[in-house]
Amino acid sequence: MTELTGVSVADQIGPLLPFLRRYARALTGSQDSGDAYAAASLEAILADPAQFDADLTPRVALFRVFHSIWSTSGMPVDADGGSSDIQSRAHAQLARLTPNTREALLLRTVEEFSVSDIAAIMQIEPAEAQKLIDIAYEEMARHTSGRILIIEDEAIIAMDLETMVTDLGHRVTGVARTETAAIELAEREPFDLILSDIQLADKSSGIDAVNRIIAQHGDCPVIFITAFPERLLTGKGPEPAFLISKPYTEEQVKSAVSQAMFFASSAVIEV
Repeated sequence: MTELTGVSVADQIGPLLPFLRRYARALTGSQDSGDAYAAASLEAILADPAQFDADLTPRVALFRVFHSIWSTSGMPVDADGGSSDIQSRAHAQLARLTPNTREALLLRTVEEFSVSDIAAIMQIEPAEAQKLIDIAYEEMARHTSGRILIIEDEAIIAMDLETMVTDLGHRVTGVARTETAAIELAEREPFDLILSDIQLADKSSGIDAVNRIIAQHGDCPVIFITAFPERLLTGKGPEPAFLISKPYTEEQVKSAVSQAMFFASSAVIEV
């Protein structure tokens, strides 16, 4: 990726890049596509520094550049030069949603922007931004329902996650506390999505568990939960498309689950 010139701009943008990648990946359902959009945003600022509005906070200014590129591109970037039939159906389903609703919902719930900041990013009025968020909740609830496998070693957190996803109309196939238990659970009952912590009870890895499950059962949407999201948002090598930071909110979990259910593949990651 071309480096930004101008120390002050680079210093402002650098710490924000992991979170721009997180937003972009959740929006496109793909690490490759999301990172391509993030890179395009940086290239746009390099070509025309005036796009990075100094009157806004750096975070709002960066996401505003991203949204300008995203909103004029028409469709998610396919960095691999093609998409699967399942991905194509997911994108067709997304096209039927009210424009800009998912963007507003992700900005509010996952990235935790205020409604006024979302309005600045999307260059609309705050009242319109709030309306888009409300519509997104309604439409996502209507369009997503499935079976979710939870991998989480802390009982209270697991119960909390189970309540959140069942409130959305999904069914939890079971909760696993270790890598071995997760693999056994995946064998017993079909699932549509995996919601996994990274560090498990016996020091085993949620990432390893997910990779083994996907290798055996095929691709599915995966959401990882971690206290250190920046470690999995470097843009170097395969990384998750959907990521929730600890401590998380109910809104973040519900939004991420709804977004992930639109996409039917998740890259096996290696860390």
